[in-house]
Amino acid sequence: MIPFGKRPAPVAGGPFRALLAVAALVVLVPAASAAYNLEDRVQRVTLENGLRILLVERHTSPTVSLYIRHLVGAADEADGQTGAAHLLEHMLFKGTRTIGSKNFKEEERVLKRIRETGTALDLERMKGTRADGAEIKRLEQQLKALQSEAKEWIVENEIDRLYTESGAVGLNASTGQDVTTYKVSLPSNRIELWARIEADRMTNPVLREFYTERDVVMEERRQTYESVPARKLSELFFATAFTANPYRRPIIGWPSDISFLSPDYLESFFRQHHAPGNTVIAIVGDIDAAKTVDMVKKYFGAIPAHPPMVRRVTEEPPQRGQKRVTLVADANPHLIIGWHKPTLPAFEDYVFDVIEALLSKGRTSRFHRSIVQGKQLAEDVSAANGMPGARYPNLFMISGTPRHPHGPDDLEKAIYAELERLKNEPVKKQELDKIVNQLRAEFIRELSSNSGLASRLSYYEIITGDYRYMTRYIEMIEKVTPKDIMEAAKKYLTEENRTVAVLQREVKP
Repeated sequence: MIPFGKRPAPVAGGPFRALLAVAALVVLVPAASAAYNLEDRVQRVTLENGLRILLVERHTSPTVSLYIRHLVGAADEADGQTGAAHLLEHMLFKGTRTIGSKNFKEEERVLKRIRETGTALDLERMKGTRADGAEIKRLEQQLKALQSEAKEWIVENEIDRLYTESGAVGLNASTGQDVTTYKVSLPSNRIELWARIEADRMTNPVLREFYTERDVVMEERRQTYESVPARKLSELFFATAFTANPYRRPIIGWPSDISFLSPDYLESFFRQHHAPGNTVIAIVGDIDAAKTVDMVKKYFGAIPAHPPMVRRVTEEPPQRGQKRVTLVADANPHLIIGWHKPTLPAFEDYVFDVIEALLSKGRTSRFHRSIVQGKQLAEDVSAANGMPGARYPNLFMISGTPRHPHGPDDLEKAIYAELERLKNEPVKKQELDKIVNQLRAEFIRELSSNSGLASRLSYYEIITGDYRYMTRYIEMIEKVTPKDIMEAAKKYLTEENRTVAVLQREVKP
């Protein structure tokens, strides 16, 4: 897993003064006690359609944080359909039959013609060099005219407006390799509004403005991937490290796949993966748990159950030799190294969380003291466990930027020297105790906000099937010994198990 400190920053879910007060109270109690109390306070309810709900009452401020997580991401896409999960996340902000339309009956008539024209246009474009240019031009003009006609019925950004006018903060969504997330924090007396919107979104989404939004995602890819050498290096790195497992795919998708994603495929993908049995909701804040459960049942309970999915994912075969790739670009050099390893809840995953903290957490970490500050070989160098996802065996990853006049080779040698220390010198008790204390403090700090707690509860429930993974995290970290660290380093951080990606500056004549 990625340690708690590496998770995205929680969304602010209420007055800062109140949150700081909660944080101040929480840090006074030991982690084990906090975890025990948390298990005692979480209410877990499963509806008849399979939807799971986690609730925690916290009456420190009149706010509530709400997370919806679907167990679907880039790893679930079919070959040739990469980017579907990410585009679907965009499309679900376009509204429903009752949200985002002035007259859905009239709009639906135009949407049908848009879909027919868009499909015909894609089929013609798929012919490549054999495509009829005149027919493409005709269909493009027809699609543009229909899209203009549809605008007459569209109420743009109505979901965002409904939430904003109700005092929402942190309204957002995200797509990863494993999970798609929708989150928002609201005044606690607005929960019913959230339930009505989100249940409607899970039941009656309308993929309006589909072809326009697909173009937006294509542009997003051009600006944030194609034009950013470090992102391109990362994409190349994962595509090289994984030969068979879907973690090799970029979350945003490959350009040729995105350009032909269809509304028919996205609707099928939605029905299969956004079903109640594949969804977890976490609600944390100023709530009456019993009344909130009744409200969730009222709006979400009628969503039809979907037959359980049988997930069959290609297992990554063992790596039998070092893989090495180079990207040449007009940019500063960069280095990424990764090693295959087990994912949670394997004990070795906890060990690698400790190794990550030991190597790169803060200015007293080994990398900073030795490579950044001591030898001054790098501007930065960091480690990350559990990349790029946690549902399947993943990577322990190290990345860094060499400091001029040093190059990637110098940085790579220095990193390997530090890893040899891990393999051959037991970590001293004082250093290990410091790491455990850091992880314990982060664990407590990140649960202090309603949003942070809702995020963690929903994430571990959807990934592991039991939110209590997080409440037992520190207990497992405290079991890691210097011998465990040496054995894990010797077993996994080997030459034959690693992938190296190097960004080299382009030499111009």
